[in-house]
Amino acid sequence: MRSLLAALALVAACVLGANAAEVARTESALDKRVTELSQSLRCLVCQNQSIADSQAPLAIDLKNQVREKMEKGMSNDQIVNYMVERYGDFVLYRPPVNAATLVLWFGPAALLVLGLIMLFRHLARRRRDEPNAPLSETEHERARALLGTTDKDSA
Repeated sequence: MRSLLAALALVAACVLGANAAEVARTESALDKRVTELSQSLRCLVCQNQSIADSQAPLAIDLKNQVREKMEKGMSNDQIVNYMVERYGDFVLYRPPVNAATLVLWFGPAALLVLGLIMLFRHLARRRRDEPNAPLSETEHERARALLGTTDKDSA
């Protein structure tokens, strides 16, 4: 009888251990999925961190919402759509290109091009306005006086 109880205990331990391993694998897969999706969502408080990296109370709440929605069986796209509907495109680290985000996507490049155009125009104007003619004798004398040199020093 003792050997039968020991065998049953051993079988029960194996079955329960297998279930625990399966639950742990499922939880770790869920944790991984939550972390991956949380990396693509911006913390609305910190603004320069994802909700996965932030410790702000709102970020923790958003992570918990993501986890709850995943546990309910929602896909990543459904969760992202829910977050965008609730918080707007700002919640995404890579917002879509649309009329509202054109400045965000193309503004830096436009400013760079505008800055380069202004720089080249300024340089061209400077080059055009600066004469390349040699100094006149009066200008040489004035330069010598400013520098405190004489004709003997400069020769």
